[in-house]
Amino acid sequence: MDPKMDSGIVCTYYSIDEAIENGAAPIPISFDSTIDVRCTIDIMDHLLACEAAWHKGHSLAQTVFSCIYLLRLDRTAPHALLHSYCRIIRATCKAVVSVVSDARTHEEEDLFTMTYGLPLNGDGDDKCLSILNAVEETISRQLRACKATSSKRRLPEDLEPLQSNPNLEEGLCKALLCRLRFRKGRGLESARKHIASCLTELESILKSADFLRSCFDESCEGDIDDKTTASGFEPIGFDAMLNSRLSAPTPPRAIKILSWKKAVEYFVKLLHDLDVICSYSLDPHLESLLRFVVQFQKSQPDLVARSHLQLLLVQDGKLYGRDPFFAVINKAAALPEATKNHDIQKNESFLQLGMIIANFLNSDGVGNSSLPNKLVMNLLKILCTNAAWQRRKLGKFLQDWRVIYVQLELAFRNEYGEVSSSSNDE
Repeated sequence: MDPKMDSGIVCTYYSIDEAIENGAAPIPISFDSTIDVRCTIDIMDHLLACEAAWHKGHSLAQTVFSCIYLLRLDRTAPHALLHSYCRIIRATCKAVVSVVSDARTHEEEDLFTMTYGLPLNGDGDDKCLSILNAVEETISRQLRACKATSSKRRLPEDLEPLQSNPNLEEGLCKALLCRLRFRKGRGLESARKHIASCLTELESILKSADFLRSCFDESCEGDIDDKTTASGFEPIGFDAMLNSRLSAPTPPRAIKILSWKKAVEYFVKLLHDLDVICSYSLDPHLESLLRFVVQFQKSQPDLVARSHLQLLLVQDGKLYGRDPFFAVINKAAALPEATKNHDIQKNESFLQLGMIIANFLNSDGVGNSSLPNKLVMNLLKILCTNAAWQRRKLGKFLQDWRVIYVQLELAFRNEYGEVSSSSNDE
C-alpha cells in the first residue's frame, strides 16, 4: 500500500515547541557530563543512519530532519559539540541536494531533493568548518591532556576534561574525534585525499563501537546489529513523525531507518565509488568514456555517486567542461576533415534535422546548433541513471538512434558528397 494514501497521522507531538517543552530535546542533554557525551555520540550515529536512509530514497523530513536539534539549531549554541556537528550536517545536506538537483538524476527518486521548507540555509561551508575545527582542537587538547595524566606529566591549568570519568576520557575523546573528522574532510583541497581521510575515520568509528558498548550497554536490549547507534542506546532528540504533521508534503507513514552498521557500510561504498570517479583520467575519446561509465555502473552506485559522475562528465555543455562534444563526435566517427569546422552545424540540413531530434528528445529550449552535443549529452545522462531508468529510456533512445544516424549521414552526403566509410562502422 502506498504510504501517501494514509488518511491519519499518529504522532507524539503537535509542534516542535511542544516537543521541546516536554523535554524531547534537552540542552544540556544530561547534567552528568559522561552521559551527556555518550548521548551526543548517539545523536551523531543516528544522524549518520538517517543520512544514509535519505540517500537511499526516503524523504529528508523523515530522516535527517527528524532531529529536533536540527529544527531548532539556535538552541544548541550553548552545547558547542552538538552545535558544530548539527551545523555541518545541515551544510552537507544542502550540498548534496545541490549536486543531485544540478545533475537532475533525482527524477528517479523524486523525494530526494524535496526540502519541505526545512532550515537548510546556513552561514556557508567556511563558517561551519571553522566552528568544527575549533571544537576538534579542544577535544584534541583534552585527549592530549588525558594521555599526559596517564604518563604523570603536568596538565594545562585552563583545560577541563571532556567528562567526569577519567577511565573513559581517552576512549570518548577518540570516539568523538573520528566522528568530527569524518565531517570536516570536505575542506581538504584534494578530493582523493579527502576520500582516503574519510575512509580512515569510518574505520575508527567502527572500532569505537566496542569501547562504547563495553562502557554503556548494560541496560541495552535486543540485537545490536539493528540499532542505529554504536552504543546500542536509543538517541535523544528525534521524532520521525513530527514533520508529517508540520509539513504537508511529508509522507505520513513512519519509515525504518537503516541500522548504524549498514549506514557505515553505505558510506564506505559511496566513498569507494567517488574514489573511482576521481581516479578517472578524463579521457577525451568517446569509446573510452562510454566503457568507463558502463563499467562504473556495474558496481551499482547509488544516486549521490551517479550525480557526481554526471556533473564531472557534462559541464557547461562540454565534456569535462573543456572538450566540445562536436569535436569528440568527429574524432569518434572519423568524419571528414571539413566537418571539424563547427559552422557545419548551421547548415540547412542540420537545422532541419535539429528540429526533428529536438522534438524526439522533447527538450525545451534546445538550440538547433547544439544537435550533436545534445545527442551525446542525453546519452551520458541516461547512462548515469539507475538500471530501471536506463531500461525505460534506452529502449526508445537506441531504437531511434539509427534513424537519427541515417539522417545525419544524408545531411553529410548532401553537403560533402561522401562520408567516410569508417563512420558507418562507428
